[in-house]
Amino acid sequence: MTSPDAPEHKPGRWPVWKIASVAYPAVAGAAAVNIFFFGLMVQRLGVTAFTPQISILVGCVLGLPLAWITGRWFRTKIDEAEADG
Repeated sequence: MTSPDAPEHKPGRWPVWKIASVAYPAVAGAAAVNIFFFGLMVQRLGVTAFTPQISILVGCVLGLPLAWITGRWFRTKIDEAEADG
């Protein structure tokens, strides 16, 4: 068990899930755009391009783990900045 003065319990400190939920719309949108352009690139190999609807759906699904990874990365960077300050 951690002590109450551990970094996770500081008042005003955003947990990873909150950072991830704020970042989710941007991350899911970026994933959808990248999936769509990937679909356009693989057309050259004879694969049918992804429709915008499929790209958005896949972007929303992939946005969940990618937003969590982004939230963890932001949390690490914030902790590093606070430790240096």
